[in-house]
Amino acid sequence: MPRIVCVAGARPNYMKIKPVMDALERRGAEVLLVHTGQHYDPAMNDVFFADLGIRPPDRFLGVGSGSHAEQTGRVMTAFEPLLAEAAPDLVVVVGDINSTLACSLVTAKAGPLLAHVEAGLRSRDWSMPEEVNRVATDRVSDYLLAPSPDAARNLRAEGYRDDQIHLVGNVMIDTLLANLDRARASDVLGRYGLTRGGYGLVTLHRPANVDDPEVLTGLLKALGEIAGRCPLVLPAHPRAAGRLAGLGVPGGVRLVPPAGYLDFLALQDAARVVLTDSGGVQEETTALGVPCVTLRDNTERPVTVEEGTNVLAGRDPDRVVRTVHAVLDDPPAPRRPALWDGRASERIADVLLEPGAARTRPRPTDLARPTERTLPL
Repeated sequence: MPRIVCVAGARPNYMKIKPVMDALERRGAEVLLVHTGQHYDPAMNDVFFADLGIRPPDRFLGVGSGSHAEQTGRVMTAFEPLLAEAAPDLVVVVGDINSTLACSLVTAKAGPLLAHVEAGLRSRDWSMPEEVNRVATDRVSDYLLAPSPDAARNLRAEGYRDDQIHLVGNVMIDTLLANLDRARASDVLGRYGLTRGGYGLVTLHRPANVDDPEVLTGLLKALGEIAGRCPLVLPAHPRAAGRLAGLGVPGGVRLVPPAGYLDFLALQDAARVVLTDSGGVQEETTALGVPCVTLRDNTERPVTVEEGTNVLAGRDPDRVVRTVHAVLDDPPAPRRPALWDGRASERIADVLLEPGAARTRPRPTDLARPTERTLPL
């Protein structure tokens, strides 16, 4: 069986890589888990690993924070000798963070096959670093593992071959469904004096929202107005905590410490509405059937709007308030996209471990093989 390196670099990656690792190991693959340390808070990291039952990483690169160029360069420098030593047949990367791109570039130049979980997601916003990471990672990947039909359509429109594109479903939902009963047994609501359906949940972390004082001030104003109708709970993401404290949080908005995976899932599941700028939260609320208002002008997960419970509100404070009131008055009906069924990781393992496929597989820039319909007359 093949040797496979699975890469994680930040908390959103853990929920995506865990079910993939499990599915590959159940089939007998030798799996090496590499944690780049792009985001690493010891307390939060330990909580997530414990909540998800992830074994300790086989290798920890400890690259830490920095500018995009610094961080990407450090991951590449640390990952290159590891890859040479491990000599895997395949590398699996997930998501769209700097570690995803860095390890993809190293892998492409070193020669092993590369698989991208969550391929094909597009926000159409080139100012987002994640969009650049997504596009560049897809370009050098052998296997493009798409979570939804819109992602697969994006890849076909960009000219990728059909043999590269695999519609597998959403691995984050595998993790959510596997842990939902445990999350519902959490005492987090009691600890905060909350009742099911009696509060709204807020997450803010994207630079476009928390780094610009004018934008953040406007969003806080909107949250204050919304809290007059529905009290809000805001787990303070490390990126936002200092800025929120500096600007002052309006009444009715309660800051709480960052939550582990199970506690945060429980908070989402019991919320009347969720306000977020997180792509993962857009997906999780759709899977839970909880109304979600996204505080962004675009989303790389339009399926959560078209086939889920998500509504795009933008960042204009008045529009945010109007949108949330409309959602509270008439919540979207719960619905979940096809293939968000808890079995995406099994479909990924089917693709990656197909007997003999790796030995004859075309590489990313090979031309499509001609068919009878494309041969000249």
